[in-house]
Amino acid sequence: MPTSTMEKTKKLNLLETEIAITFVKKIFGKKLESYLNLTKISSPLFTSADSGVQDNLNGTENAVSFKIKNNGSINYEIVHSLAKWKRSALGRFNAEPGQGIVTDMKALRPDEPDLTSSIHSVYVDQWDWEKVIEPGDRNLDFLKTNVRKIFQSLKGTEERVNEEFGIKGILPEEISFVHTEELVEKWPDKTPREREDLITREKGAVFIIGIGGELPDGSIHDGRAPDYDDWTSETLEGKHGLNGDIMVWNSVLGRAFELSSMGIRVDRETMLKQLEIRDEMARCELDWHKDLLEGNLPQTIGGGIGQSRLVMFILQKHHIGEVQVSEWPGNVLEACKEKGIELL
Repeated sequence: MPTSTMEKTKKLNLLETEIAITFVKKIFGKKLESYLNLTKISSPLFTSADSGVQDNLNGTENAVSFKIKNNGSINYEIVHSLAKWKRSALGRFNAEPGQGIVTDMKALRPDEPDLTSSIHSVYVDQWDWEKVIEPGDRNLDFLKTNVRKIFQSLKGTEERVNEEFGIKGILPEEISFVHTEELVEKWPDKTPREREDLITREKGAVFIIGIGGELPDGSIHDGRAPDYDDWTSETLEGKHGLNGDIMVWNSVLGRAFELSSMGIRVDRETMLKQLEIRDEMARCELDWHKDLLEGNLPQTIGGGIGQSRLVMFILQKHHIGEVQVSEWPGNVLEACKEKGIELL
């Protein structure tokens, strides 16, 4: 079981925190590029609404939309993430298997329902990464190998931060793996969130496999769009999904803490199956989906790693507003002030 928050952890003032934020992002970014063989690239802040590139998340979130003067009636949307755009980019780059890209994704999610929580914000920043793979790499072992590489990047960053700022790391030596079906079997009377807390507190860091597909009790662990991660392929008997979330135990907040959503991406057959399950077959008429169905996109693995989330965890902060500038409801600002929490 992971240790609790250390009393000896150094408390950084606002300026020291800004310096530490830059340090963490630089160190982790470089380690991620090295471990996964990624090249840093630029990326869009918005895309046309009818391209099919937008990440629809759980399917209920509304994107920030606008039109560009003198550009006809085209409607543009601020991205939710770059889950599908990256795959198209790799195709344009003619990237070979093993080659990947990473970019600093910045997004707005104004429908975020829980801004009173210390871990949510309208402003979202991620390391969005994607890598070309061989068709034969669509398996659980390959997925786990890449998860372990990301975890190595996390551990290495913790060590550097401890050396530079005296903030002792709290991650375990290794990350554990568990299927959503196993969590239901172990704690059938708990909610998905409660299961996350229980398993992450027990293991310290865990990759929860198979998020989005139907569980034995008819529920789903959490929502996933049907057209990027593969959450239906059977990987073990009774177990499904080639995707998941990296969760760590946040001893400052006393709860499970998601750092990354990632997975092996859908192929033609898997996308059609998942679109049918979600009753979203109309998406097949969008340009991006046509490209995939016609075999014009490479097979890839990829994901997003929350920048502010990761920095918040590594620096052992109580609120995400301590590591990013955003807007918060008045009651949140007042509660932080009462607790002596300084937001940027």
